[in-house]
Amino acid sequence: MTRQQKKTLFRIISAAALTIIFLFLPLHGLWEPVLFLIPYLIIGYDVLGKAFLGVLNREIFDENFLMSAATIGAMALGSYGEGVEVMLFYQIGELFQSYAVGKSRRSITALMDIRPDYANIERNGSLVQVDPETVSAGDVILVQPGEKVPLDGIVIQGSSTLNTSPLTGESLPREIAPGEEIISGCVNITGLLKIRVTKPFEESTVSKILDLVENSSLKKAKAEHFITKFAHYYTPAVCGAALILAVVPPLLVGEWSTWIQRALTFLVISCPCALVISIPLTFFGGIGGASRVGILIKGGNYLEALSHTKTAVFDKTGTLTKGLFSVSQVFPAPGFSRETLLEKAALAESYSSHPISHGLKEAAGSPENTGRVSQVKEIPGSGVTAFVDGCLVAAGNAALMRALSVDYSEIHGFGTVVYVAFDGVFAGGILISDQIKETSQNAIKALKAQGVKTVMLTGDIDAAARAVGERLGMDRIFSQLLPADKVACLEQLLKEKPKGSTLAFVGDGINDAPVLSRADIGIAMGAMGSDAAIEAADIVLMDDDPEKIPLAMKISRKCLRIVRENIVLALGVKSVCLILGALGIAGMQAAIFADVGVMILAVLNAARMLRISH
Repeated sequence: MTRQQKKTLFRIISAAALTIIFLFLPLHGLWEPVLFLIPYLIIGYDVLGKAFLGVLNREIFDENFLMSAATIGAMALGSYGEGVEVMLFYQIGELFQSYAVGKSRRSITALMDIRPDYANIERNGSLVQVDPETVSAGDVILVQPGEKVPLDGIVIQGSSTLNTSPLTGESLPREIAPGEEIISGCVNITGLLKIRVTKPFEESTVSKILDLVENSSLKKAKAEHFITKFAHYYTPAVCGAALILAVVPPLLVGEWSTWIQRALTFLVISCPCALVISIPLTFFGGIGGASRVGILIKGGNYLEALSHTKTAVFDKTGTLTKGLFSVSQVFPAPGFSRETLLEKAALAESYSSHPISHGLKEAAGSPENTGRVSQVKEIPGSGVTAFVDGCLVAAGNAALMRALSVDYSEIHGFGTVVYVAFDGVFAGGILISDQIKETSQNAIKALKAQGVKTVMLTGDIDAAARAVGERLGMDRIFSQLLPADKVACLEQLLKEKPKGSTLAFVGDGINDAPVLSRADIGIAMGAMGSDAAIEAADIVLMDDDPEKIPLAMKISRKCLRIVRENIVLALGVKSVCLILGALGIAGMQAAIFADVGVMILAVLNAARMLRISH
């Protein structure tokens, strides 16, 4: 509990105690209003002050004005105890709301603990702590056991275990070794790490996460905009209705005090704070709860849109698969050895940065190419040709073999086949497989259980795409797509989606950025995804786990369900109580329940968003 909340609680207890004492004392004359004024001012001075400032600033019609008008009117009519009670219960409701908002805010500010306080740089043989913002790309930093990793980089020395839970929400530690990428925000658990920084602080993972979360509340959902507009027109309308109730009936039938009392009760009942407070709190809680499990949602509008998703479109490599290509099978042609086939193919691919080339080089033991490789020619979409030890080596897909008029034998299998020819003679094929993520199949099953249609868009060859897509149970598969083709394909899917629904695209690469921007909702892989993809996306998965997508949809649907429950609860109870109050059936106690009671119930209901279950 914060200092301000403790102060409010003390005021509530003090005012309640004094009110109870005065109610049992035989007070007469001026003593009664004077003594009841003490607890009234103790509990309501801040509300009165805000109402006064609102009148001065011509922003009259808010909950402070309604509470002030109703309680001052009640005390003016001699209902001193009721005037204090209304203000007292209003402050109790405000305390509940403050506590719920604080709990929700703490779930987000806990994420701010990932911000590093310093970075260690070695100078003159000793470690010096510097501000991470002063470290440049290319600098070398040291991270000791127990310290946060302050900047993104590549480990150049040391092995360790990392606690990634501040970023991903997962407790499972991750092993890190030299040559591997490391992202800021993790906690180094065991060994000393020497890291070469690859990005300045403002471009680092931790900086972007903080920026995403801090700005998420600026993007309101449609439900939040509705409540803001509703309160803008609703409050003046009920104030006008209360004024008519206080003036018109007495002019016809008399009994001014009775009708003024009913008008004041009407004002207390009409206060819209249950809606104005609980709806934004629900979205705020949803964003905070999602961030704790490694799902960063950039605004309430995206959280709301996610609940209407009926089509989920996926990139393949790095999204549904690990993006780590390795040789699974080698098929040497008669007269050629497995070792020679692998070595020469790896050397021909030695200048390529394509993931498949890394898999070849790893399988061949990264052979040295000192002077062995020359005249390398990369053929986009087909493969490469190069002279290796004076032999013309061609390594690529079937289209390359046909283009070179090589008589090859077709090879089938789960993955991508690299056909290899030596001096125009078919030497064999190498099957390169990309491993499917362990959670991809469960993610697709969970989406289908929620009634979501699943589609794959990939630039990979048709055989590899179908092997992955059919194993996962995708509804539709589109392969061999260039970035422009992906956008065109997505445009068609947007036209085909059910009316009133949204389409989400999930990707990780630079080539996915245009599609992420065009989709109704863009979801990016945040751990190993490109900066362009993360920037273009509306939602970021910090641990690259596809299973977080159905969880995010579950969170969004729960959020919208709670919003609808609160709207029905608040408007339903208030409508009944307003009619009863105007007829004189409901008194000030019913007014207190209709206002403060409903607000407390709505806030407690909204606080359910803080509990996110996997």
